[in-house]
Amino acid sequence: MIPQQNNALGTFVLEEQPSLTYRMDAEENRMITTCDGIAAMQQAVYKILNTERYDCPIYSRGYGIELKALFGKPVGYCMSEMERQIREALLQDDRIISVDGFTFEQPEKGVLKALFQVRTSMGSLTAEKEVRI
Repeated sequence: MIPQQNNALGTFVLEEQPSLTYRMDAEENRMITTCDGIAAMQQAVYKILNTERYDCPIYSRGYGIELKALFGKPVGYCMSEMERQIREALLQDDRIISVDGFTFEQPEKGVLKALFQVRTSMGSLTAEKEVRI
């Protein structure tokens, strides 16, 4: 016979954690004040896309993006792989609902720039990522 258990903890509700975080000043390399909402999401997207996956042991293995492998590859391959990598990296964050609307530019030889929309639980934002290929 399988033992029956009662839920001794009672009922509980999972709540989304607030997005309040310290605001980064990327140009001055310092933290100033705090931010919340869509500003915090813009910062989260920036941090994810500028952290190479597996390079920083303080982050989990699912955090960041893998773009180093694109160096030296053809532009067509880089475009499709960059779109896949960006989408995969950002969707690890449960506050991000979708990543779409990709457009690509090549501002100079050896550089590929992706522009895209990120839909989050706090609103939508436009983001970009540039990589040397």
